[in-house]
Amino acid sequence: MARYTDARCRLCRREKTALYLKGDRCYTDKCAMQRRSYPPGQHGQGRSKISDYGLQLREKQRVKRMYGLLENQFRSYFHRAERQKGVTGTNLLTLLERRLDNVVYRLGFANSRNQARQLVRHNHILVDGQTVNLPSFLVKIGQTIQVSDKSKNLPLIQDALEAAARRGCPQWLELNKEEAKGRVVMSPSRDDITMPIQEHLIVELYSK
Repeated sequence: MARYTDARCRLCRREKTALYLKGDRCYTDKCAMQRRSYPPGQHGQGRSKISDYGLQLREKQRVKRMYGLLENQFRSYFHRAERQKGVTGTNLLTLLERRLDNVVYRLGFANSRNQARQLVRHNHILVDGQTVNLPSFLVKIGQTIQVSDKSKNLPLIQDALEAAARRGCPQWLELNKEEAKGRVVMSPSRDDITMPIQEHLIVELYSK
């Protein structure tokens, strides 16, 4: 499976915003965006005029990297959102939020989406009592997501649950912290996504 293996802090600096790719570290003064809030490379601090296409591309790259997807995966989600009823941009963000790795992160079982993806891949996560090891699995209303009994006491998960209070749990999810269990109570809405995303730019880019 192809995946990004380079330094993650470079991605935040390239997009000029914190993507919270390294969990708790991103909330401290060790965050690369606080130390060097300009793009990487020898021309990172130079002035540059960005075109309309450049704005659209950067927004697409930012959202894609935020959720840890590759280009073909992201494009596939867009085409699926385009076929659904409603606003394409909102449909796209809703699909991304319903990914199992994102839900594990949102519930606070992991400090980052990348860490959540590893938990799913290594069979630590159950959906309705069954092991699911596909990070791209789309959760549905009423489904229960929980940490397996053998994994509840892992220091990684316990530390993540303690740190999750800082982020909070979105309204479309219900969390039982003591049992490391959550439930999908409704479909995620646009208001539940607090990151400053301009999804209309992504729609404009793919609609060219």
